[in-house]
Amino acid sequence: MKNLLTSKSLHLLLLLSSLFLFLLQNPIQAQIDVFISCPADSHSSNYTSGSQFETNLKTHLLPSLISNGSLNGFFNTSYGNNPDSVYGLVECRGDISMDECNSCLNTSSVKIIEKCPNGKDATIRLEFCLLRYSNLRFFSEVDTSRPLLLLNTRNISGDLVVYKRQLGELMEDLSSRAILKPSKFETGSVRFNDFGNIFGMVQCTQDLSSTACSSCLHAMINQIPNCCSDKRGGRALCKSCFIRFEENLFYELLSPPPPNFPPPPTVEGSLTPPPPSDVTGTNKGSSINIVAIVVPSIIGAMLLLLAVCVYFLRRKTKTTKYGITDGSGIVSAESLQFDFITIRIATNGFSDANKLGEGGFGAVYKGQLQDGQEIGVKRLSRNSGQGSQEFKNEVVLLHKLQHRNLVRLLGFCLEGEEKILIYEYVPNRSLDKYLFDSTRKVLLDWEKRYKIIGGIARGLLYLHEDSRLRIIHRDLKAGNILLDEEMNPKIADFGMAKLFGVDQTQGNTSRIAGTFGYMAPEYALHGLFSVKSDVFSFGVLILEIVSGRKITSFYQSGSSQDLLSYAWKHWREGTALELMDSTLGDSVLRNQVIRCIHIGLLCVQENIEDRPTMSSVVLMLNSHSLTLPSPSQPAFFAGSRTGSSVARKERESDQSRSSSTEYPGNELSAPR
Repeated sequence: MKNLLTSKSLHLLLLLSSLFLFLLQNPIQAQIDVFISCPADSHSSNYTSGSQFETNLKTHLLPSLISNGSLNGFFNTSYGNNPDSVYGLVECRGDISMDECNSCLNTSSVKIIEKCPNGKDATIRLEFCLLRYSNLRFFSEVDTSRPLLLLNTRNISGDLVVYKRQLGELMEDLSSRAILKPSKFETGSVRFNDFGNIFGMVQCTQDLSSTACSSCLHAMINQIPNCCSDKRGGRALCKSCFIRFEENLFYELLSPPPPNFPPPPTVEGSLTPPPPSDVTGTNKGSSINIVAIVVPSIIGAMLLLLAVCVYFLRRKTKTTKYGITDGSGIVSAESLQFDFITIRIATNGFSDANKLGEGGFGAVYKGQLQDGQEIGVKRLSRNSGQGSQEFKNEVVLLHKLQHRNLVRLLGFCLEGEEKILIYEYVPNRSLDKYLFDSTRKVLLDWEKRYKIIGGIARGLLYLHEDSRLRIIHRDLKAGNILLDEEMNPKIADFGMAKLFGVDQTQGNTSRIAGTFGYMAPEYALHGLFSVKSDVFSFGVLILEIVSGRKITSFYQSGSSQDLLSYAWKHWREGTALELMDSTLGDSVLRNQVIRCIHIGLLCVQENIEDRPTMSSVVLMLNSHSLTLPSPSQPAFFAGSRTGSSVARKERESDQSRSSSTEYPGNELSAPR
């Protein structure tokens, strides 16, 4: 009998522990999973099956949203022409992994069609993500119509006045911090009484400005008194933002828990104690109550301790790896600054043995910090037009640009006239060292080359449309594409114009910073630049990757043609595959190769307006069912004798021209 009771007690203990863990991880999951909005306004009438709008939505827009949104947690784009154009946006919760994001977005794309069949305007918000589309452009606009209010039916225990005040202050604090972050997302908590916290979360869609985000969040905060200011949890959701609060931790712990300050006193100067636990009954009932209270408390304390340990371990790792401390999400210039002696030691006194190359902006060295971390060190030339403070400010902004296809800027060093940039070290060499080497190019099969094209396109799209700074690269070329361990591409040397005091938003410049052959004609001849200048350079890159030949190889060999005219000739004659690198063999997907040549020719068209944007290019690469427009004649001058002499004459008249023209295609313009 004693053994039987012991066995039952053990089973009860395990059951209670499992139940506690489940509730801890899923506080209100059972209440609601989906927020659906399918308005039936006159502007959002239904589309008919088989229509062009349906094709644009299901075949092009939704796949593009899912594939791109799964990379960074946010993406917005449009497809088609009026009256069949469709605009879409996806966003994942800021505390989840990209795998969870991808899973949620895929589920959303199925559910939104099921819940809003044939609707031209629809929004779905699952637990971890948002998906929205419409026939009208809604980007950067706040929509707080039809808010959804959800509440935990359990009332709070304790002083209601104190609770409301602390809840309001928490939501205001989270909102004020979220609007300043690129993610427009923030979490945090405040201690309510001796037995618990209030945990909160806010998020806006990332296309909103800080002002618009603040407006949306405050509209949702103002809904709290209407539903749940005396409840243990609640949510207010709309199309543009949401807020949520709970008595249990419901998000990934991305920042350290706040100190446990005692709650403020009530008006009478005393705290309202929680209601006493019911421990009356038989001995058996008392035992069960004790187990139910003590065991989960112990387990909860252990889990909290584990979470705190994991956080600080991750924070320590991050600090060691990047030499910065940025747990609060706010990065200062001081936190990114490296000591000059540290960098000198890391590069062995900037020795030639550590030198990787030299480009238009300065020499590049490989370095190793005392903790063993490898870094790339760019020692900038001393013709920068910026002062030290402006330089620091630009580094802080560029540091915030993070994308899997960009080389990450870790920090900087200032010492007198020395201005040095510290990058992550990318172990493989630059693309040109493989692509244009007769022995190494065999390592780039078609699958790798196609992956490289797609990665460059996504990185450039981020710089043009999705980053905070809207960067125009102005020197995109094979030498500025680095390859990591898995041969994934990373764009280097972006933002250099900002670091040298050149306004990125201006439309023309007398300071040409580019490489012969890659520069768009309007930039090389007249100093006019735009995102379409980068698109031209990207088109040249595509044709080089497909052919395995430099843009300048025809000119240097004495041929009357350049790579662009050579590609155009074969395209017009229907022999586009003749352009393909002979080392690729028969393992290529021929339709894929032809499509890449087609996109490359669209990018290098002479008319600026005819060139696609990078968002269109990414869509073309991802959607093989999309019909591409016919390309027009490219700008042949880029490699012709006449055109090159004109371009060279203009460049030589500029005393501050980039030295990249002195190392055509061979310089290492970023750490390798």
